[in-house]
Amino acid sequence: MKFKIIADSAADLNEFEGIPFASAPLKINTDEKEYIDDANLDVAEMVEDLQNYSGKSRTACPSPSDWKDSFSDAENVFCVSITSALSGSFNSARIAKEDYEEEYPDRHVSVIDSLSAGPELQLIIEKIKEQVNLGKTFDEINKHIAAYKEKTGLIFMLASMKNLANNGRVSPFSAKAAGLLGIRVVGKASDKGDLEPLDKCRGEKKALASITENMRKLGFVGGKVKIGHVCNENAARTLKDLLLSKFENIDIEIYPTRGLCSYYAEKGGLLVGFEKAGAI
Repeated sequence: MKFKIIADSAADLNEFEGIPFASAPLKINTDEKEYIDDANLDVAEMVEDLQNYSGKSRTACPSPSDWKDSFSDAENVFCVSITSALSGSFNSARIAKEDYEEEYPDRHVSVIDSLSAGPELQLIIEKIKEQVNLGKTFDEINKHIAAYKEKTGLIFMLASMKNLANNGRVSPFSAKAAGLLGIRVVGKASDKGDLEPLDKCRGEKKALASITENMRKLGFVGGKVKIGHVCNENAARTLKDLLLSKFENIDIEIYPTRGLCSYYAEKGGLLVGFEKAGAI
């Protein structure tokens, strides 16, 4: 096996066609139950459980051995992780890389900090596959992906920020705004990979309009868009129609988020990954 892509489960992918692929699952834990973010997880049930749970919850990243075991016997491995600002998954993958390359000096591992989550990881993974299929070398692919990452973005809409606040990802003060009187928080993944609020909108309709306008401000003029939703397909479809009415040459995919992204985005949330002008 020459090339393989490994992504942690923040990519919302259990499988990926066209190239050897594996997912390294994160875990969501409460004092009562552990949810492993793999193909067996009932995401809707987990979301409902956590909505009704009043205790503390937390996440756990894949261990270095989880990452390394996924490498199999690949000569060239690309690991794509959730932003290092939200998880230790990136650091675990780096330890796995060091162990693997020490054990097999003729093999190579690239660990890519997405500085993002969900649909933006999918854009990166698709681009890696494209470059592999074009016959590019390991070093050429790394160079191309570093440039491509500068031309992608993530924007989100959240109806609740309880889990983010409880895990220290946002301040409790910021979290209080979401959900009050129908308020939706619209924000983006910053250049440092943390969460940057952009707008507070009363009602979903205004939030979707804000997403569209902020995508334009961030450099979207057309291209690939991936919309991940947490039990909110209607909002995802409304956003798709809105984008199609405002922009040309768009390739939009809608999908339900998996466990980790559903945990942080919470019920009703949207995550939107998109290409910016100049993405190749």
